[in-house]
Amino acid sequence: MPQLTVIVPAYNEAAVLDTFHQRLAGVLDQLPLDCNVLYVDDGSADRTWDIIEALTRRDPRAAGLKLSRNFGKEAAMTAGLDEADADAVVVIDADLQDPPELIPALVEQWRAGYDVVYATRSARAGETGLKRFTSAAFYRTMEKLSDTAVPRDTGDFRLLSRRALDALRQLRERQRFMKGLFAWIGYRQTSVRYERDPRHAGQTKWNYWRLTQLAVEGITSFSTAPLRLATWIGISASLLAFAYGVWVLAKALIWGDAVRGYPTLMLVILFLGGIQLLALGVIGEYLGRSYAESKQRPLYFIEERRRGGRG
Repeated sequence: MPQLTVIVPAYNEAAVLDTFHQRLAGVLDQLPLDCNVLYVDDGSADRTWDIIEALTRRDPRAAGLKLSRNFGKEAAMTAGLDEADADAVVVIDADLQDPPELIPALVEQWRAGYDVVYATRSARAGETGLKRFTSAAFYRTMEKLSDTAVPRDTGDFRLLSRRALDALRQLRERQRFMKGLFAWIGYRQTSVRYERDPRHAGQTKWNYWRLTQLAVEGITSFSTAPLRLATWIGISASLLAFAYGVWVLAKALIWGDAVRGYPTLMLVILFLGGIQLLALGVIGEYLGRSYAESKQRPLYFIEERRRGGRG
C-alpha cells in the first residue's frame, strides 16, 4: 500500500494541536493509504512538545521531531521533509486555517500523475483587508520579478510525490524560501482551490515585520531584479545630474552666476546620496546572503525524536 506522510511544523501551537490531530486523524482514517503524521516542534516555548509526545503515545501513526531551538518555519519544514520516508508527503500548518479535509483532493491529483499538488486560496477568512492586499501584491510582484513562476495566493499547504521530495532534498541553501523552492524543482504541478478558514486558536506568528522579511527573502532568493533596478536608477540619476550640470555651466557662461542655488545644491546632494545608499542597501542584501551561504552551517539540529507505535 502506498505510504503518505503528513508533515506539520509547529511553533507555540499548544492551543490547537489536539483539535488539529483529531480532525487530521479522521481524514487519514478514510484514505486507502498507509498514513502517518510527523510533527516538527520548532523550539516552542509552550507545551507544544508535551502535546506531541502525548499524541505519539495515543496514536501509533504519530511521530515527533523536536528542534534544538527556533530555526524558523522554513527550516522546520526542511527537517520534516528530510525525515519523511514515504511515497508522498503533505505539508500543512497546525493552525487549522488550511483544512485537513482537503488532503484527499490533493491525493486524488497525485494519483492522477502530478508530482506537486498545491492548495490555492480562493478566499482568506479572518484576515484584514491590509493583509490580503499586501499578500496579493507580494505574489504578483514575485510573478513579475522572478524567473521561477511562484503560484499566486498559495502557501506551503501542498502534496509532493517521492521524486519531487528527492529533488527538494538536494537544495541545501541556507536562505530558504520554500514556496519558491517548491516551484523551482519543476515536474508536473497542479492546484486545488479552497477557502481558507480563520485561525482556530492561538495567535499568528506572522506579524507584518516577519512577513516583510519573508517577502525580501523571496525576492532576493529568486530574482536579481533589485540589483538591475539599482543599476538603472543609478544610470538615470547620473544622466539627470549630468544634464543639470550642463545647464548650470551654460547658465553661468551666458548670464553669470550670483552665487545662488543653495537649496538646489542640497536637493541634488541629498537625491544622489539617497540613490547611492539605496543601491548599497540592495547590494548588501545579496552580499549578506552570500556570506550566510559561505559559512555552510547546518540548517537545523534535532534535540529529540518520538516514533510513537512505529518504533
